[in-house]
Amino acid sequence: MSEDRLSQLPPLHALRSFHAAARFGRFRDAAAALGLSESAVSHQVRKLEDYLGVRLFERAGNAVRLTLVGQTYFDEIDPAFSRIRRATEAMSGPCCRVSLTLPTSLATLWLIPRLGQLETALPEVNVQMIPSNRLVDLKREQVDLAIRYGQGAWSGLNSVHLFDEQAFPICRPGLLAADAEPKTALTKHRLIVNAGHQEEWREWTQAHCFDLPPLQNALVLDGSEQILEAAAGGLGIGIGRRPLVDRWLAEGKLVAPFGTADESGCAYYLVYGDVEELSVPARRVARWLVGITKGETAGGVLFAQPAIGRQAASSQAR
Repeated sequence: MSEDRLSQLPPLHALRSFHAAARFGRFRDAAAALGLSESAVSHQVRKLEDYLGVRLFERAGNAVRLTLVGQTYFDEIDPAFSRIRRATEAMSGPCCRVSLTLPTSLATLWLIPRLGQLETALPEVNVQMIPSNRLVDLKREQVDLAIRYGQGAWSGLNSVHLFDEQAFPICRPGLLAADAEPKTALTKHRLIVNAGHQEEWREWTQAHCFDLPPLQNALVLDGSEQILEAAAGGLGIGIGRRPLVDRWLAEGKLVAPFGTADESGCAYYLVYGDVEELSVPARRVARWLVGITKGETAGGVLFAQPAIGRQAASSQAR
């Protein structure tokens, strides 16, 4: 290859197809993202391989895997694509988009009621919510921020503590007497079980030093929204989880007859990749999310948590 040719940029359409195929691991998915046919992406990748004189992918059925030289090349050009994307966002006008993925229940019960506050605080930012209970790959799917539930350590990502979770019994006001004892009350009333947290009642009763009553007649539902609706409708006693249940408690739709001090051992964290790759609007949204959890009064329910930075270093970003 001549020096003149080496000094030139490779074919940009081919480079874009290679970058997409490397991110998605399938020509079909890369083609869908680029609005091309699968054969067009394959042709462009071959064109780049011919230009460079190396093989960039190993084909394995419908999937492709980067060769060692292909991985090295991708690692070198990926930051350039990120910089181009950030520069383009900066030129896109006063309304800048920030993508945020978070659990569906947290989106419905916590963030959506606060969207008005966010829009007032950051009127120039367009937050695109991606509610999902799957573990979104932030780098591959080009998502700016995530709120995740767990212990706070995710491979290759930074995480900032937002708030701890408490899990405790909740029911309709008046269902239980003011002096009701937990052990007796749980045997007299139907329990509502969250299919996503099937051991929550056992964990709560063990923490309070008595055995879990039989669950043969329990009402099993899927998700916090259903649990809160059923409990508020007087269908039984469920487990409420803060902060998801806070607004329901504040509005008097539900009560916590045995208190709210029970920690579940998990928390919610703001998660992001390399801070240097975050756009200015994404950083502003991140600061807003951390700020409102440091000391927020929502409908009379006060909770304040320090923002504790934690990092997990790894070459794999998820």
